[in-house]
Amino acid sequence: MNVRILKNLVNGVWSEPSAGERMDIHNPSTGEVIADAPASSEEDVNLAVTAARRAFESGDWPLVKPHERGQMLLRVAEMIRENKESLARLETLDTGKPLSQGRADVEAAARYFEFYGGAADKIHGETIPIEPGVLDYTLREPVGVTAHIIPWNYPLQVASRSCAAALAAGNTVVMKPAEQTPLTAIELGMIIQQAGFVEGVVNIVLGEGHTAGAALASHYDINHMTFTGSVPTGTKVMKAAAENIVPVTLELGGKSPNIVFPDAPMDDAVEWVVKSIIQNAGQTCSAGSRLLVHADCKASFVEKVLDRMNHLSIGPGESDPDIGPILSEQQCRRIEDFMKKVEADGGKFLLGGTRAQVEEAPGGCYFKPTIIDGLNPESTVAREEVFGPVLSVFSFEDDEEAVKLANNTDYGLVTGIWTKDVSRAHKIAGRVKAGQIFINNYGAGGGIQMPFGGYRKSGFGREKGLEALRNYTQLKNIALKM
Repeated sequence: MNVRILKNLVNGVWSEPSAGERMDIHNPSTGEVIADAPASSEEDVNLAVTAARRAFESGDWPLVKPHERGQMLLRVAEMIRENKESLARLETLDTGKPLSQGRADVEAAARYFEFYGGAADKIHGETIPIEPGVLDYTLREPVGVTAHIIPWNYPLQVASRSCAAALAAGNTVVMKPAEQTPLTAIELGMIIQQAGFVEGVVNIVLGEGHTAGAALASHYDINHMTFTGSVPTGTKVMKAAAENIVPVTLELGGKSPNIVFPDAPMDDAVEWVVKSIIQNAGQTCSAGSRLLVHADCKASFVEKVLDRMNHLSIGPGESDPDIGPILSEQQCRRIEDFMKKVEADGGKFLLGGTRAQVEEAPGGCYFKPTIIDGLNPESTVAREEVFGPVLSVFSFEDDEEAVKLANNTDYGLVTGIWTKDVSRAHKIAGRVKAGQIFINNYGAGGGIQMPFGGYRKSGFGREKGLEALRNYTQLKNIALKM
């Protein structure tokens, strides 16, 4: 396999890292080296931020009209779709996820640019009645230089959702992709260049989190920080940004439940309970990693889920299985460490709990789809994010207990509620502490238009939809005495 040689994009130029240091990028499906990427330093980050500042303050970008920004974003969406298959294969090569999921991610990326392209000339202020003789109005202005640290599990999707919103509002961008999965970010940078964006408006710096990522989060000249990733890293990013009074949008972990009642549409519920935990091998912040099922239907429902998960295929992402590899050996060991605690926490394995051996890809790390029953709801495995294809099952007797179990973690990202009783569904939705609630579905077609974010340790601020534009604008009030 040919090894790709990657470079940084700074001020419209593809450039080598200043210190000349580089790092290997691996295919999770096989362990093979697939790319040679810059291991950028603080100096490289400073060059990118300086370029973004220059583009924001002077030159052609501030003169671009809102509808013209929108047209550029729409061109990006069109070009993403024109390259859909090659981008999907690259995303699968980089992350290991099944090819069909890679294709879905590419379409979602195109939809983000399409959505925010349409919104670019619709970012309005308002007039406020004060008193006769006073005209009071507000303006929504771009915040300036926006920094984006992208996670490894959905690199193209997450880069697109935050950068497209920032660009629609008139900001400039410095993006730091995850060191494990930079390939599609580079392709996106090439597409953005071809779409006619001004030099320096979008900059991409590759490197490790503790060097390039830390330098970006702590940079004195950024105006907003967007981070998606783990709680410990998000805490560090927030502290670094706070030193410069820089606002942060954090989308962190989750321990999301599906709550199933006896009157649920059972076939749909089974399908989505399984999909929500095996997507990207469970390496998804919004994964439905807890199944809360009413005692009256627990045995039959769990049996159906067990049967469905018993027939899932596991293999390299390129072969488009149901479950692809875990990103790395380090991540696989982390899952195994959680599994070692199951028995001590009162749980038993109904399925899985160990690695899977894939003959055609012995160099990859694979984990069997896993169902755990009987856990103490207060235990580590019951409350903490495993980030693998691991489903924990709990039962409840009534609505009150269901809500209590749903809220029994430090997270609050997504919840699925399965019942035909609309009144019950809305009452529970109002009491569950989560940023996104689905009733008789889970995911809603990618939810490009739907605000996404969490309560508590799942983060704060909202991405997706029109709400995300608030991250990238600042409000100015003007009062004119006539």
